[in-house]
Amino acid sequence: MRIFDPHIHMTSRTTDDYEAMYAAGVRALVEPAFWLGQPRTSPASFFDSFDSLLGWEPFRAAQYGIAHHCTIALNPKEANDPRCTPVLDELPRYLVKDGVVAVGEIGYDSMTPAEDHALAAQLQLAAEHQLPALVHTPHRDKAAGLKRTVDVIRESPLPPDRVVLDHLNETTVRDASDSGCWLGFSIYPDTKMDEDRMVAILRAHPAERDRILVNSAADWGRSDPLKTRKVGEAMLAAGFTEDDIDQVLWRNPVAFYGLSGRLVLDVEDPAATHEGNSILRGGE
Repeated sequence: MRIFDPHIHMTSRTTDDYEAMYAAGVRALVEPAFWLGQPRTSPASFFDSFDSLLGWEPFRAAQYGIAHHCTIALNPKEANDPRCTPVLDELPRYLVKDGVVAVGEIGYDSMTPAEDHALAAQLQLAAEHQLPALVHTPHRDKAAGLKRTVDVIRESPLPPDRVVLDHLNETTVRDASDSGCWLGFSIYPDTKMDEDRMVAILRAHPAERDRILVNSAADWGRSDPLKTRKVGEAMLAAGFTEDDIDQVLWRNPVAFYGLSGRLVLDVEDPAATHEGNSILRGGE
């Protein structure tokens, strides 16, 4: 079983997770730009994290045979902080980098006017840089948030078929499908979707199966970077074929992020160090 995790926050994970993911079949991933877990105090904090997504995390992933890509953005949670919004002006210099395969995560958290502005501005940037967009639908009032998200996408220059609407569930999958966007599902141990609910959605919506992305997210809270593998196993147990699983867990994310023209799935032997640093401890 080969797996491409299209949305996982490896900055919050350990090297043990990389090792376990490789053993489970993960060979490629996309890590979206993300909040720190506490308020940032200046745009410079973003630049350090963006540089890490473009350098240190690909270096760590390569140690375990995993191709690492990223998305870059001002995320919706931080779009409400005026100390952070100047980063919007600096995004273009990151969006031209080879390792960046989409603009994201963008979208809504609390559905504020500041989030409206950030979403519209970054959809414009995605269109200008010929990149797809990874869009976060809000965890609260999800149906209303999805409608508002789709309205903004339709008013933007970015076609819906270059957008993935993430964090969907049973209540939003039909409206998301009608929008013409790709459909993203984050699988968690306790909240949002789990693997059995994901399998039920795949069974109920066969026509959408070629534009569904399944991810583990694996962020700061309780999460599981092997949830993609567990979805594959649940699909097998439910009677899906190995080809069905390969489509959902590999070919679909390759097709979506391949829209960037920057996807590189071959992992070269990593250098001994990254900017003079290694992940080795002890020994010579």
